Amino acid sequence: MKTAIVIPARLASSRLPAKPLLMETGKYLVQHVYEQACQARADTVLVATDDPCIYRAVRGFGGQATMTRSDHVSGTDRVAEAAANLDADIIVNLQGDEPLIEPSALDLLSDLLKSHADGDMATLATPITCLQQWRDPNCVKVVRDGAGKAMYFSRSPIPFVREGAPDLSAGQQIFLQHLGLYAYRREFLLRIAQLPRCPLEHVEKLEQLRMLGAGCSIQVGIVDHAARGVDTPADYQQFVETYFRQRQSANVAA
Repeated sequence: MKTAIVIPARLASSRLPAKPLLMETGKYLVQHVYEQACQARADTVLVATDDPCIYRAVRGFGGQATMTRSDHVSGTDRVAEAAANLDADIIVNLQGDEPLIEPSALDLLSDLLKSHADGDMATLATPITCLQQWRDPNCVKVVRDGAGKAMYFSRSPIPFVREGAPDLSAGQQIFLQHLGLYAYRREFLLRIAQLPRCPLEHVEKLEQLRMLGAGCSIQVGIVDHAARGVDTPADYQQFVETYFRQRQSANVAA
């Protein structure tokens, strides 16, 4: 089965303008994401964008890029447009602001679909480690069934503990934070791009509920921790510091 990683990227960002083209490290932010994706077991890595500047930047560092329409309401729609022209069985949707993504996490996504023939799509989660995180509406939670399939996603604390407090000790895989990484079977992705929003999605403001509401099967894999994305100027500065620390450590080790 062939796998393609598609990275949707756009310039518009209210919290961090022109985010994909920031380059305090000497490389574009989208280039860092692209290079991490290239370390995964994928047949194709492609940036999907509606902006000529991003397209030229990606082509300039030797990456593959494609232009998409500018009227997409979500990254999933942009990925679906790109996927329509790809020779691949599995499409991994990697956001363009994940420069620290582990290639092994991307491999896990595609492996979940390869090993579960009934899965329409796959996503990832990581154990919740503190009560504040469990209660935080900005931390999206997911509950799985015994086969590892998603039962529900919510911003509320789920599963709700009727008596006492949740047991967040090491090794628990009951209280899980959902991570916004997805893999789709190509034909399934092309179909869901046409689905209307469902009431649950409208209430929770979670796009993945559209898929559950339509009866789709979502396999959920577990990783040890979440890679820190870049949403704000502070996030980017932290990434820059992490990048230079890692490079310095590598030079010392060499």
